[in-house]
Amino acid sequence: MDNYQQNNPLHGITLEKILTELVEYYGWQELGSRITINCFTHDPSIKSSLKFLRKTEWARKKVENLYVWHNLK
Repeated sequence: MDNYQQNNPLHGITLEKILTELVEYYGWQELGSRITINCFTHDPSIKSSLKFLRKTEWARKKVENLYVWHNLK
């Protein structure tokens, strides 16, 4: 289990930190065009997006994958 966490690029990073960094870098409009979900395109906010992402695994995975890709480039 420890080996898995060592190789996990998201270990220790909260969803709020991930979302905040992506919004600061891309902005809501660009983020909404990269990941088309309503919480990014219609009246977006960190709070409402976090609520949705915590309940919706597929959307959270897309956000996490974009974050990992963004930090590896």
